[in-house]
Amino acid sequence: MTTLRTPARIIPRAFPGIKPDEVQEIIINSQIKSYPAGTILCREDAIEYTFYMILEGDFEVTKTINHTEARLLKTLNAGDFFGEMALIHNAPRAATVKALTPTVVLELNKDGFDRVLKHSPSVATAMISEISNRLRANDQLAIEDLRLRAREIADAYQKLAEQDMARNEFLTAIAHELRTPLMVASGYLHTLKKGMLTGEQLQSTIDVVSRNVDQIVNLTNDLLFLQEQELVLRDFQPVDLAALVTGIVEKYQEKAKNRRVSVKIRGNTKLPAAQGDEPSLERAITGIIDNAVKFSPPDGTVDIRFADLGSHVSVSVVDYGIGIDPQIRPRIFDRFFHLEKSGDEIYDGIGIGLSITRQVIQQHRGMLDVDSAPGKGSTFTISLLKWN
Repeated sequence: MTTLRTPARIIPRAFPGIKPDEVQEIIINSQIKSYPAGTILCREDAIEYTFYMILEGDFEVTKTINHTEARLLKTLNAGDFFGEMALIHNAPRAATVKALTPTVVLELNKDGFDRVLKHSPSVATAMISEISNRLRANDQLAIEDLRLRAREIADAYQKLAEQDMARNEFLTAIAHELRTPLMVASGYLHTLKKGMLTGEQLQSTIDVVSRNVDQIVNLTNDLLFLQEQELVLRDFQPVDLAALVTGIVEKYQEKAKNRRVSVKIRGNTKLPAAQGDEPSLERAITGIIDNAVKFSPPDGTVDIRFADLGSHVSVSVVDYGIGIDPQIRPRIFDRFFHLEKSGDEIYDGIGIGLSITRQVIQQHRGMLDVDSAPGKGSTFTISLLKWN
C-alpha cells in the first residue's frame, strides 16, 4: 500500500500554480473518504459529478473493448487524481476506476467546485490548464489504442484470408483426391458391366477398382476422424507403444517398398506401457511414418527409435529426406497445409495427416516435437505419459 499524502501536498501537484489560500479553499469544499479494496468510484458510461485525488491506496483504470474485454489502461497511486472532466462537462465517464487496495481519497463534487470558483477564479485557470494537458495525454492514449486496434483488425483479417485460402485449397485438394480414384473406379466398373473381361484381366480390373475405392474410403475416414477427435474424449488404457509401432510398420512395408524406402525399428523396444487410446495413437503415428516415407529419397531409410524418459515414453521417426524449410515449419501441423512440390518431385495428399497427429497427441496430454534441417531430413518425436 502506498503512503498517505496530505491534501495540501497533492492539490498543488495536481494543479500547479495555485496559491496556498486557494489550496485551503479547495480543501474546505472537499471531503476525505475511505473505501475498501474493490470499490468502484468511477463507472464507465455513467454520468457522475465527483473529482478524486488519491491520498492513500492504489487504483486501476480500465476500459471495455468490444463490449466484453476489460482492458487495463493504467494504474494510479497516492498523488494521482481522476474524474476531473466531471467538474466541467456533463459527459459519461470514459473509463472505470476501481480501488485495488484500501484507499483514502479527497473528493470534490461539482457544487463544491462551483463554490471554489466564486471565491478563487484563478483556480479555474490552473484547473483548466491541467485538464487540457490531461485531455491531450488521453488523446494520445486513444490514438495509440486505435493504432493497436487497427493492427489487431489487420491481423484478424489476414488470418481470415489465410483460412479462406486454406479452405479453397482444401476443397480443390479434396476434389482432386476424390476425382481421380472415382473416375478410375467408374471407368473400370463400366468395363466390368459389359462382361468383356475374363481370367487375369477380370481379376486385375477388380483389384484396380478395389484399390481406388479403398483410397476413397481412407480419405473419408480421415476426414471423419479429424472431426470426431474434436468431439470425443477417449477412455485411455495401457498401450504397448513398441508393439503398436511394430504393427504399423508391418502394415506399411508394402507402401514403403513401392517408394523404394526401407522402414526399420532400431534399438531397445522394451518400454513401460503408455496411457492412451490405441486406435487414435495408431492413426497419429501412421501419419508421422507416412510423412517420413513420402519425403524420403528413393532407396532411403526411415529409422524408428524408442526411449524411456522418466514420466514419459517416446517414439521418434527419423527420415533423411528433403527436410523442412524454416519458413513453412510453423505451418506443418495446420489443417489442410501440405507441400505440393519440391524440386521436380510432386507430393500428393490434402494436408490432414500431421494435423490429425497433433490433435491426437494434444488429447493425450503428450508432446509432439520436430527437429529438421533442409536437405538433411527430419525427426518427429511423440512423447506420451506412462501408464500408472
